[in-house]
This record gives sequence, C-alpha cells and structure tokens, in this order.
Amino acid sequence: MSRAAIPGLPSRHPIGGQLPALYADDDFAQRFTAGLDTVLAPVFSTLDNLPAYLDPRVTPVDFLAWLASWVGASDDSRWPVERRREAVVRAVHLHRWRGTRRGLVEALGLALGARAEVTGDGGAVWSDTAGSALPPEPPAEVLVRVWPAGGTPVDADRAHEIVRAMCPVHTAFRVEVLSGPPAEEGN
Repeated sequence: MSRAAIPGLPSRHPIGGQLPALYADDDFAQRFTAGLDTVLAPVFSTLDNLPAYLDPRVTPVDFLAWLASWVGASDDSRWPVERRREAVVRAVHLHRWRGTRRGLVEALGLALGARAEVTGDGGAVWSDTAGSALPPEPPAEVLVRVWPAGGTPVDADRAHEIVRAMCPVHTAFRVEVLSGPPAEEGN
C-alpha cells in the first residue's frame, strides 16, 4: 500500500491552526488549508517515520526494493518478504566477503536457501615462506557444489548466476547442483 492512499490520514501539523487570527474563523481559508493537509499528511507521516523507512526489518514492502538498491543487495520480488528483508540487512556483510569462499557460500544460502561447498583457489597460489621454491600449480577452476538445505530444489541457472556475480572476473568456475550433501572424499 502506498502512503498516499491512506484515506483520512490526519496531519500532525494542520496548516489551518497555524494561520494568523484573521483567517482562524474564515471558512474558505480553513477548508482550503484542510485540503492541503490531506495532500501533505502522507509527506509528514513519511518524514516523521524516516528511521523506520531506512530499517529493512520494518520498512514498507513497496520501499524495500529501493532500499535494496541503496546497499547493492539482491532483491527478487519472487522471494518471500522475510528473505528480501534479510538480503538487505546482510548486504554490507556480504559485500565485505565478496569474492571469497565464505561470501559465496553465504550468498548462495541467502538467495537459494541452499548449502554450498567451494573447492579450489581459482589458479591463485602463494607461499608463506620467503625465498622458498614456488608451490605447485593449483587447479585453475573453482568447483562450487550446491545442494538444498530444506525441501526446495536448487535452481541451477540461478545458482550459476550467483556464482558468476560473486566470483572475481578472472576466475573460472564450475557449478554442480547436487540432490544432497556431497559424500566425504576418501570414504
């Protein structure tokens, strides 16, 4: 519901009561300013409640997409409202971890309600010891395995989109959608 569509919303600051005494008893001036009060009441209500508009946990649903755009959060109107709110709440945290395993796993969990496992370093390798021999060449591909955390199946195309958006641009990756958690290697 839009704030302007609330019928009979009273103004906390009626203009008619702020007019000079000369107009206090003027019927036309009072009716004219009452019309302005009707138009301005939603504006005053919005400004009076501005902190609530900026809090994604309580902001009106029709304001949520705009708020998500402010913080670069994913906002999919097909998601339940609570998941959309959570995406905005966690946006800064997720941006902090963007391009990392942790960020990728958290983003997949939030967007898809899925679990994920990331293996490989995307061709990046380093050594903690100065002057040592170069480490062996790592696999150039990152493997991302995704499986449902609950009963909802994982959308493979959406998982691929999220991984592409969250991985560094130079990183090659492969996404596998599994029906359940991967089996422990070596068993």
